[in-house]
Amino acid sequence: MTVTDNNKAAVREADIVVLAVKPWLMDKVLDEIRPELDLDRQIIVSDAANYGTDKLSSKLGGAGQYFYVIPNIAAEYGNSMSFVAHNGQATEENIRKVTGLYSLCGEVMEVEEKQVEAGMMMASCGIAYVMRMVRAMTEGGVEMGFYPHQAQQIAMQTMQGAVSLLRESGLHPEAAIDKVTTPGGVTIKGLNELDRKGFNAAVVSCLKAGMK
Repeated sequence: MTVTDNNKAAVREADIVVLAVKPWLMDKVLDEIRPELDLDRQIIVSDAANYGTDKLSSKLGGAGQYFYVIPNIAAEYGNSMSFVAHNGQATEENIRKVTGLYSLCGEVMEVEEKQVEAGMMMASCGIAYVMRMVRAMTEGGVEMGFYPHQAQQIAMQTMQGAVSLLRESGLHPEAAIDKVTTPGGVTIKGLNELDRKGFNAAVVSCLKAGMK
């Protein structure tokens, strides 16, 4: 492995060039590395939000193996949910190379480019929304008598358990919920309170807010 802080040197011999910078830096970085790129050979990947293959094509030239990929910050721990789209000129071999690369960071879903934004809201931004849920459960736990670190542990393990149950059982979430609820029980009272407070509508509005 070779590590360098020189962008030109970094891309010169690369097979896959991943542009993992903030969107407002993309044009500057592309201007810098453009003379070193070999678009006949190299795969160019944008990880920058809203900097898709059309922008890559406009900046670098129409012909090229351009990809638009949005992972999330859990990639650091091998648990990202990444969305892979391409410009329609990518070969099957190169699609496999890119999806294989991002599979090292977690799960990968190949989608049409128009779906990437929705995926970003659900997974890249969505990881923050899940953390807010953990935080809310933690605050509730503290109010009910647990120390903060205990309440957070409970919230995280409960969320992990719910995901594991859905993965392993293949159940629809509502079918799994039916396993927890009993007539007149406390679980259904809590679920109905979530409904009264507009929980589902709030989540959907949250996801759609960034697409306006």
